[in-house]
Amino acid sequence: MNIAQPTLAALRIGLFSFIIVGLVSVVYHGTKEKIADNERRALLQSLQSVIDKRLYDNDLANDKIQLNANEKNHTIYRARKAGQPIAAIITSTTTQGYNGTIDLLIALNVSGTINGVRVLNHRETPGLGDAIELKKSPWILSFNQLTLKNLDQWAVKRDGGSFDQFTGATITPRAIVNEVKNTAVFFQQQQHEIFQ
Repeated sequence: MNIAQPTLAALRIGLFSFIIVGLVSVVYHGTKEKIADNERRALLQSLQSVIDKRLYDNDLANDKIQLNANEKNHTIYRARKAGQPIAAIITSTTTQGYNGTIDLLIALNVSGTINGVRVLNHRETPGLGDAIELKKSPWILSFNQLTLKNLDQWAVKRDGGSFDQFTGATITPRAIVNEVKNTAVFFQQQQHEIFQ
């Protein structure tokens, strides 16, 4: 056996690996700005689904803070017009869904009125619990323009509240109602810190 053959094979593998790493690096650096731009556009589209872009004039995607409440970390995007607070858009997650976590985006005006709620991510049962998605049902719009005036009404009808539940799927709407209520209470308690 010739000792030069394994060495030559190792050199070829090394050279091939070097070329592949170089190509991956070139592709990454050539596309990272485009990827960042696409991620920013997707974020703005999500944020603008709960607040009209005519209501604010600041850079919504970059005017954000992190606050922790009840062992939950919230990213909060702050909408301002002429420097004055208009609304906060809060990311929130409930673990009480039928099939696990449900990620939400909840916009609240400085008056405490809910501007909009959207589900960002969930694993709820198709045809039952997935009616929390706007593309499947207008149910999520039932939060628009609500306040916390009547806290006892912040429950599904089965629990004595005013929110509809879905046939065969009470757990999912119950989880959403509770999380939106808890987030609105958090907003009321932390509003000064949110907009400082």
